[in-house]
Amino acid sequence: MVAAAAAFGKAGHGVNFQVTVLKILVSYPDGFAVMADLKRDMAILATSGREWADRTRRVAARVPDLDLFSQGLVERLNGGWRITDKGRVVLDLMEAKPVEPQAELGAPAEIPASEKATPRLLASMKVARSRRLQRRRAAREKARTKA
Repeated sequence: MVAAAAAFGKAGHGVNFQVTVLKILVSYPDGFAVMADLKRDMAILATSGREWADRTRRVAARVPDLDLFSQGLVERLNGGWRITDKGRVVLDLMEAKPVEPQAELGAPAEIPASEKATPRLLASMKVARSRRLQRRRAAREKARTKA
């Protein structure tokens, strides 16, 4: 995965890859994911459809020079990666909606369909999170019985 991050860092898809890594890490408790979980979540999102790729492309366009490790947005720990506070701030800035004057005051802003989470994507993320939590519980229980 580290080699993939380095390879993608120079290519056009690299920033999309890095945005995806930030989005995955921020969804975990304490922002930490072991490599197996990170790879699995990347695979789920990569196969979730065009909406995800389009969304990450739009978000990534706001920070074209994004580099997770050299900018201190992600750190490597204990067989996994953790998003830093700086990484959370950068992600928030990238995802912030630009302020645009509305043609009509009082008219509700409509969220484009491409910005809405698809039910399939939400369901797959929910299942993945549930499995992660089950594995963590099992690992904690196993550690307790060995202690």
